[in-house]
Amino acid sequence: MRETIRVETRPTITEFFLTEQRRAPHATGAFTAVINDIRLACKRIAHVVGQGALSGATGAAGSQNVQGETQMHLDVLADEIFVRTNEWGGHLAGLVSEEREEPLLIPGAFPRGPYLLVYDPLDGSSNIDVNVSVGSIFSVLRCPEGVTEPGARDFLQPGTKQVAAGYAIYGPTTMLVLTLGRGTHGFTLDRSIGEFILTHPDMMVPAATREFAINASNERFWEPPVRRYVAECVQGKAGPRGSDFNMRWIASLVAEVHRILVRGGLFMYPRDTKDAAKPGRLRLLYEANPMAMIVEQAGGCASTGRGRLLEIEPSALHQRVPVILGSRDEVERIERYHRDHDAGVEPPTSPPLFHDRSLFTKA
Repeated sequence: MRETIRVETRPTITEFFLTEQRRAPHATGAFTAVINDIRLACKRIAHVVGQGALSGATGAAGSQNVQGETQMHLDVLADEIFVRTNEWGGHLAGLVSEEREEPLLIPGAFPRGPYLLVYDPLDGSSNIDVNVSVGSIFSVLRCPEGVTEPGARDFLQPGTKQVAAGYAIYGPTTMLVLTLGRGTHGFTLDRSIGEFILTHPDMMVPAATREFAINASNERFWEPPVRRYVAECVQGKAGPRGSDFNMRWIASLVAEVHRILVRGGLFMYPRDTKDAAKPGRLRLLYEANPMAMIVEQAGGCASTGRGRLLEIEPSALHQRVPVILGSRDEVERIERYHRDHDAGVEPPTSPPLFHDRSLFTKA
């Protein structure tokens, strides 16, 4: 009798989508099609990014986006890839991109569907020329009932209304990390077959951490609660936390969040006084909200320091907000420090950051 050999294989992202679709009794497949088109866009961008200087698309594009930031050639190319890959499928009514001032309606040549897509086509693009990991961030919303030509107000939905969020990271391996509202899952691109494979099911952020990420060059602009938190961490075992912390900063939101999902940690781009016109640095709709949903679905926490990120009611397409996300215990600690500060409660002892000499200056 011939012995039966059982081959164990990991699910592809297509198998994962179909399994999730079958759990919804009234699913039509439209939502699955939207996510599939996003997946294809990320694969195409991964190929171009992986070419590096060979693609001829590195360096500055000589233009600025709506936020006044210098666009890289790959910013423009990645945005075009997102549009061309997602506009024709018949499942979207419109798109909003970091690189465009106004929403983009689906052209009349294509049918329109019940979903909206907001995205940052290439997060961390300033790192491209030095070969540091970059990525794409996206969020899927439902188009309001009866709307076929969505305007800006139709995209202004709080993060709690997201039906899916995710990012692709283009590093030593290309990964797509996704939540459909039932956990956070990571898929690695198998280049030999051209498909994403489920390699990190049910990713979880540890509740506690000894690692944080913040741009220390902005220390002089931070609010007192953030200065207090960082000072306590930097003091290590001799300080009030009684433990040594490691500090990181990559200048790529995708890379920062990915590290937190894989091994825990905290990311902060808090409110500061550097530019009074900008209460935060990261964009709510297509950076903060999708990352907040991903982290919360992985057991973490996402806050402005004074409230849950996902509950913010957006007021503008490119609205900026403070972002503090990662391990739950640390986010809750920083929120407590903000409450104390706002109530006029002084910390038990004033850490070095509150003195004239900076924490990062040697005696």
